[in-house]
Amino acid sequence: MLPIPHELAIGGVYLPPLLVAAVFGVSLALLSGHLLNRYRLSRYFFYPPLVMVAMMIFYTVLIGTFVIGS
Repeated sequence: MLPIPHELAIGGVYLPPLLVAAVFGVSLALLSGHLLNRYRLSRYFFYPPLVMVAMMIFYTVLIGTFVIGS
């Protein structure tokens, strides 16, 4: 059987792992979006809000797979 946690206990509150991964994924996407805007790299994207959503999904999947899943 795989040692995948069913929930995470933070301060006595049980949270689903996907919620924790999503919070970290959104935080990293906001940081990346801020850096893209600061260095004016977001002007090369056709529709930057869609890139932001894609980064949120990408970071959430990566964190959920490699950090929370292990």
